[in-house]
Amino acid sequence: MSEAPASPIVIAIDLDDPELSDRLAAMLGNVAGLRLAAPGEASNVTIMASEPAERGSDDFQLTARERDVLALLAEGRSNKEIARVLGISVHTAKFHVGQLLDKLDATGRTDAVAHAARRGIIEL
Repeated sequence: MSEAPASPIVIAIDLDDPELSDRLAAMLGNVAGLRLAAPGEASNVTIMASEPAERGSDDFQLTARERDVLALLAEGRSNKEIARVLGISVHTAKFHVGQLLDKLDATGRTDAVAHAARRGIIEL
């Protein structure tokens, strides 16, 4: 006995940026199990732009050095590389990374970058 194929997930794209909308449509248009909604058609999911997080709205502030370290973390740099780029010791780089993890309530380096991006502290 064969099962009937599942209905595709219908996705609508509602963005103010037509170029971004076209890029998303091109990427999603070829994904098995997905179908782009026609104009006015009901969808299962709608991709919409959200308002960016208000900068500095959190109850903590990052120092200029912590922002430098965060930018290098976002590039995937190690503590040793961060130290070399910023002209500081590896111990100091490790300290700054630890401070960032605490301030951003992150479980690791990648999580810190993700939290910072969601909060609008950095842009990826």
